Amino acid sequence: MSDPKDPEDELAGTEAPFVSHLVELRDRMIRVLIAVGIAFGLLALWPGMGALYDLLAQPMVAHLPEGTKFIATNVISPILVPLKITLMTAFLVVLPYVLWQVWAFVAPGLYSHEKKFVLPLVVSSTLLFFIGVCFCYFIVIPAMSRFIQAFAPAAITAAPDIEQYFGFVLTLFLVFGIAFEVPVAVVVLARVGLVTIEQLRKARGYFIVGAFIVAAVVTPPDVISQLSLAVPMCILYELGILAAKSFVKQTKAGEEAADGEKTTA
Repeated sequence: MSDPKDPEDELAGTEAPFVSHLVELRDRMIRVLIAVGIAFGLLALWPGMGALYDLLAQPMVAHLPEGTKFIATNVISPILVPLKITLMTAFLVVLPYVLWQVWAFVAPGLYSHEKKFVLPLVVSSTLLFFIGVCFCYFIVIPAMSRFIQAFAPAAITAAPDIEQYFGFVLTLFLVFGIAFEVPVAVVVLARVGLVTIEQLRKARGYFIVGAFIVAAVVTPPDVISQLSLAVPMCILYELGILAAKSFVKQTKAGEEAADGEKTTA
């Protein structure tokens, strides 16, 4: 008989051969690729590759001089860039399904309290990433475009290259999407015990300085873009501290309750 003081491991007996893990991983990757392919095909049919590029370019085109259009300096850019944009959009559309496949792959190897910890983080990080991308598209790029046109000399006619614009916008999307993950990073650091809530509060000043340094390095050299990144990061840091305080308290209470039930079993 087992010692009642030694709770049974809930994952005992669930181990699977390494090859079976590889097979499952391959199957899930195939499902993801099929999902991306289906989304790509549907987007190519409607609204169409050209319409998606027009949508991506709209925040800057709206602030260019009347009659000005983007240019293509590469022979295949008019085809290649819309193709890349459609593929990127297809991946973003199926991103929740991709994350669900990742979750389904790793969940069997997690304890109950770990599942309660990981799943909310996956969902919240996905939502925050999309919020960051939307913030960049609807607020940052239009404001930056207005700023550039306001300070551009009258003798210069702005005609951005479509390939450079796509790379520029994609970089901004990634920067703002990752920057909006600050609350998740704060919660994870506090939950795993690397820092305490009090240490996070004391480091507030250092984070503010670091946020403005990061904004100055990764964004275009204009005040609008830098403030648009640094200020939300500071606000999200404060929200992360509040979320970490509540999240750590709840998850630890749940673990203690689960451990108590196992011990008395």
